[in-house]
Amino acid sequence: MSQHKMQVSAIENGTVIDHIPVKSLFDVILILGLDNIENQITFGANLDSKKQGKKGIIKVSDKYFENDEINKIALVAPHAKLNIIEDYFVAEKRDVIIPDIVTGIVKCFNPKCVTNHEAIVTRFKVENKEVLALKCHYCEKITTRDELLVI
Repeated sequence: MSQHKMQVSAIENGTVIDHIPVKSLFDVILILGLDNIENQITFGANLDSKKQGKKGIIKVSDKYFENDEINKIALVAPHAKLNIIEDYFVAEKRDVIIPDIVTGIVKCFNPKCVTNHEAIVTRFKVENKEVLALKCHYCEKITTRDELLVI
């Protein structure tokens, strides 16, 4: 029997976001507004992962996210997994899903877009979920995952 050692301490109740690419860890924190909440938050970067080599993880005590909040994660961490924790046990597991419309989360790649010059909330239609292509509602330019900037 192999010995398992927890790299990040357990939470009693809340949400664990696992399998986050290390380079996307802080984007997930920003997308969910975790920098502005009072709940206990634990995160780890460069943790060992059999599937990814290295991964990031976020644990938020006493916080359960709505589906639309969860699906925002898919923009920067499409293979992230969510574990809903109750009484120190996993009560539910969820995958993230890229939403059809993305509002106020990312910046338009086009420097001439009105959203980059005026106080207008960005809005994109997801044209391709596989390679992530977001079509701007205002200028109709496509922003890809490589060009993605979280607001």
